[in-house]
Amino acid sequence: MSDIAIRVESLSKQYRIGGKQERYKTLRETLTEAFTAPFRRAGRLLRSQATGAAELKETIWALKEISCEVKHGEVVGIIGRNGAGKSTLLKILSRITEPTEGYAEIHGRVGSLIEVGTGFHPELTGRENIYLNGAILGMKRAEIDRKFDEIVAFAEVEKFIDTPVKHYSSGMYLRLAFAVAAHLEPEILLVDEVLAVGDVAFQSKCLGKMEDVAQQGRTVLFVSHNMAAIQNLCSSCHFLESGQLVQKGATAQVVAHYLQRSRTVLDSVRLAERVDRRGNGMMRFTDIRLCNKDGSEVNVGQTGEYLGIVLEYIMAKEASKPTVVRLGVANMHGQRLFVCLSRSSQDRALRLPRLGQIVCHIPQLTLLPGRYYVNLWCKIDEQMADDIHEAFAFDVIDGDFFGTGKLNPNDSGDMLVKHRWEVR
Repeated sequence: MSDIAIRVESLSKQYRIGGKQERYKTLRETLTEAFTAPFRRAGRLLRSQATGAAELKETIWALKEISCEVKHGEVVGIIGRNGAGKSTLLKILSRITEPTEGYAEIHGRVGSLIEVGTGFHPELTGRENIYLNGAILGMKRAEIDRKFDEIVAFAEVEKFIDTPVKHYSSGMYLRLAFAVAAHLEPEILLVDEVLAVGDVAFQSKCLGKMEDVAQQGRTVLFVSHNMAAIQNLCSSCHFLESGQLVQKGATAQVVAHYLQRSRTVLDSVRLAERVDRRGNGMMRFTDIRLCNKDGSEVNVGQTGEYLGIVLEYIMAKEASKPTVVRLGVANMHGQRLFVCLSRSSQDRALRLPRLGQIVCHIPQLTLLPGRYYVNLWCKIDEQMADDIHEAFAFDVIDGDFFGTGKLNPNDSGDMLVKHRWEVR
């Protein structure tokens, strides 16, 4: 038996964007359109107008000429910026999406954690959804029966297991969905950014479960922006950029290359020009900079001092709906350190004019010296308007955080905490 679990050869995926979604047509309409199409095309040629779908609709390559092999028992990290093609690759391997060119061979039973909660029905109870979702993910009823108590205990929803999931909080819903999917026993497991959802305790639990899966000798493809998790779980790593495989090899080397490339992109591309963003475009961040107490622009932050983060933006139209802005700060390995959320720090939602600035005031910076990344998103009426991972990078220098003239050693982590000592 071959030791290859996944073989990918010249895999490419093209998407057509910008075209109208066609409605369903009757047989009569289809026949009429087929008969008149040559005459319409001739008329457009005489008028020098575009005649092909390719000329009327733009296409992009989400993946281009990807070739790689993954052996049985390997845990491989897939990293790259938003829009690099990571999720597209996993969807092709999961048979959710068909490739445009090339092929992928998979040897073994596949389980996917690509969209946590896929298959859940809001009107069904937690118990019913466990069986439904388990069946969708390939589990037999006897297997679900055997694992039922373990799934419920992991999700911590014992009291609500016979309640329709439409009444669950988002956290309960996510825990139950992950518990069902994570307790599969596939030979190959495809995981896409499951550690990006839920609270800190839930993420820690997810990571622990992923470690268990890795130690059981199963083949795992793990997509994440969390470089610490990638380095902890994965023996090798693949780096995708603009749909192409840039580098593959030992995890430490590939991650170092990715971080260096990320710094280069942040230094060379203006925020307004970034294309690796998500959202409906109702609002777009166009620039970001640091300022001091006086509002003057500064290049670095200083431990223990005030720091203002100025966000410039433009709206498609003035928002009449509540707007929420979130600014997350992560270390160089992608680990989230803290989040500034507009709806948490003040009583009411933001009301934004079409063009302006939003300033996040941090009275005392608790970060130790080093380089940090800012992740941004904005929601308008609960719809994602703009979402940029690693929108900005900034450096922090030493400062007198405690007011004693003394500094913590370099191995003190990422953040400082005000504290005092007492002897009784």
